[in-house]
Amino acid sequence: MSAAPVLEAQALTRHYQVRRGLFAGSATLRAVDGVSFSLQPGNTLAVVGESGCGKSTLARLVTLIEPPTAGSLVIVGEAVRPGDAAQARSLRSTVQMVFQDPYGSLNPRKKVGAILEEPLVINTDQSAAERRERGRAMLARVGLRPEHYDRYPHMFSGGQRQRIAIARALILEPRIVVADEPVSALDVSIQAQVLNLLMDLQQEMGVAYLFISHGLSVVELISDEVLVMYLGRTAEQGPKEQVFRNPRHPYTRALLASTPFVDPTRRAERVVLSGELPSPLDPPSGCAFHRRCPLATDRCAAERPELREQDGRMVACHHVL
Repeated sequence: MSAAPVLEAQALTRHYQVRRGLFAGSATLRAVDGVSFSLQPGNTLAVVGESGCGKSTLARLVTLIEPPTAGSLVIVGEAVRPGDAAQARSLRSTVQMVFQDPYGSLNPRKKVGAILEEPLVINTDQSAAERRERGRAMLARVGLRPEHYDRYPHMFSGGQRQRIAIARALILEPRIVVADEPVSALDVSIQAQVLNLLMDLQQEMGVAYLFISHGLSVVELISDEVLVMYLGRTAEQGPKEQVFRNPRHPYTRALLASTPFVDPTRRAERVVLSGELPSPLDPPSGCAFHRRCPLATDRCAAERPELREQDGRMVACHHVL
């Protein structure tokens, strides 16, 4: 019998009303438009797609930074009630976040020790000595030395700052960590170190990751399951091995074809996408991908495909490959 999911989203939706111009009135921006998924304890669900597909908005919904417009979110068995500030405060120790930019996510005026202890000050009644002991222990777990505790963020490299940010996110021992492009701002030589650290900490602490990324080579290393988003909706979702070895949605195939692999047997046939990602303010009719899809037919322009099971994963395509 499998464990209960630590995170369940059902038809999660986030729309914004946006003014088109001074006299043009407003329009609805469908940033996230009915996304469903679940996350098991100790697993990693990677959410991938081009910039503007809704990945970061999804991260803000899961971390309760923003309320959903519609749909439901269940965190460790508790249904999230939008607008319930007390519930949000209690759940935030369960769901923590690692941001993309390690330079912007740490307060430059505070020493590392104060940065690490701040979540404990807000969420626990521990004494100053207990907080310091826990902070120093967490600093050691991410591979930094005791003398780093009394230094300021500007005294560290980008990789070290991201280690500090990871330590801050994990110090409350959350069940879920949302990592929003956590290595994209780092040098390639440092990315693997930070990813290995995240995987080691996951094994030690049993934490589940919602890993947001546009880099599929990174996703293949860390994920258990992959959710491919296009213009706010799910294009394909399934176990990593199936999505990478045998992608069924044309958009997933295009993403994989544009990803460099060292192994020559992994190099997919080149797939060139025509055109740019459409605006979520004015999405195409039918399948949102049809204007860029090599398989598109008249049906694709008229009828939006629903997610359906195909070979052990979910695919939203009229012409499943």
